[in-house]
Amino acid sequence: MTERHLNYIAGEWQPAFGGTTFEDRNPADERDLIGLFPDSDAADVTAAISGVSAAWPAWAAQSPEVRADVLFRAADIMARRADEIATELTREEGKTLTEARNEARRIAANFRLYAGEALRLNGETYPSDSAQLVLSLRQPVGVVAVITPWNFPLSMAARKLGPALAAGNGVVFKPSEITPLMGQRLVEVLLEAGLPPKLVALVQGKGAKVGQAITASAGVDALTFTGSYAVGKQIAASLSTDTRVQLEMGGKNATVVLVDAGIDKAVATIERGAFGLTGQACTGTSRVLVARPLYAELVARLEKSASAIKVGPGMAEGVQMGPLATRVQYDKVLAYVGIAREEGGRVVGGDALREADSNLAHGYFVRPAVVSDLPETSRLWREEIFGPVVAVRPIDSLDEAIKLADDTEYGLAVSLVTGDLPSVLRFARETQHGIVKVNSPTTGVSLNAPFGGLKHSSNQAAKEQGGANVMDFYSRIKSIYLGA
Repeated sequence: MTERHLNYIAGEWQPAFGGTTFEDRNPADERDLIGLFPDSDAADVTAAISGVSAAWPAWAAQSPEVRADVLFRAADIMARRADEIATELTREEGKTLTEARNEARRIAANFRLYAGEALRLNGETYPSDSAQLVLSLRQPVGVVAVITPWNFPLSMAARKLGPALAAGNGVVFKPSEITPLMGQRLVEVLLEAGLPPKLVALVQGKGAKVGQAITASAGVDALTFTGSYAVGKQIAASLSTDTRVQLEMGGKNATVVLVDAGIDKAVATIERGAFGLTGQACTGTSRVLVARPLYAELVARLEKSASAIKVGPGMAEGVQMGPLATRVQYDKVLAYVGIAREEGGRVVGGDALREADSNLAHGYFVRPAVVSDLPETSRLWREEIFGPVVAVRPIDSLDEAIKLADDTEYGLAVSLVTGDLPSVLRFARETQHGIVKVNSPTTGVSLNAPFGGLKHSSNQAAKEQGGANVMDFYSRIKSIYLGA
């Protein structure tokens, strides 16, 4: 019997007001129906915002210790359930079980980090004359809307829900329609941890209806979104001027390999950044700029390495790369591989495995692709693909490397493989990217470090994840003058 899931609104699990649902299927086997989820609309969003609006002031009035304790308990519950939830994550999103476990286990650390932030949400005092004391006080924003993507459905949500709740806000949460079960599991963990029942609302839905209703509502005080630049731009344009917004969007990330880099280290760095998580990471490596003397050898080694990657269902033994998450992504990646060939590129890999292997016939499997000999004006070189496709070009200097790495509308992550310290320092200072990695892949970030991009990768309203300013987006500062 097909499992029917529910929204969580005003403290109750309930179907969409309109009664409609959408399907959630396994990308490794599209015959596998995970469940039916509410296909919500504006009426559900209105009820969700109303419930959270009524609940958050009481939460804000609680002591920081109470808010921290809930998040600490949520961390313990998540740690206990991590492997179980990871199995569901692999079934729903497609990543390998190892990748899913890494993500699920990290959520406990996320919640502990933000529990600590609840206890550090302090103001400041300022020098003044002897007749008064001037100080600042941090207070919650109010109702925070959280809209998250499907590629990291647990970690992206946790690093938005965690600080929002730690600061004393209420949350209206819209997970991706591609990974609705992970959104539900995260809310279940928080409720089991003792979060007041009306403080969070979970609104599921397919398409743009829910997001549009959220952005049109006057009851939302802040909105945080991670996803594509196109959608982020629409969100920003539709919000009222007094709604604060945090947007983290796309990337067209490069790895630069200088002439002193070891080939083994360079290939391993590129392979992990480009093909890990099936290339479906905003920080994933999609371009490689390599010193000309190393170019031919690196391309050959990378082609051989990519061809050896075992592709299959994430649950299967020895699988190193799972399917793409949706049929849309599958078709998009294959289309870009076709474009690369039309543009004169040399393409190794990139073939559709569902047609080639009967064991993969019902999933969205492609072989990782390495593309060389493309012009820098190529669509494949310039446009975000979000799949296991990497393009490689030779460079003749560090100046050229910086110029080409930055020649993109995005500015999220970039990496440099070299042992030359002056080159590292210059590259780190000059490149227009929010995250600079040295001798490591563009993917993989520390949970306690600031996260965010430049240019079209972010509206740069506030940094996400960790660091001294992580709570700025979720709190307002009030200045208070105390006279004698």
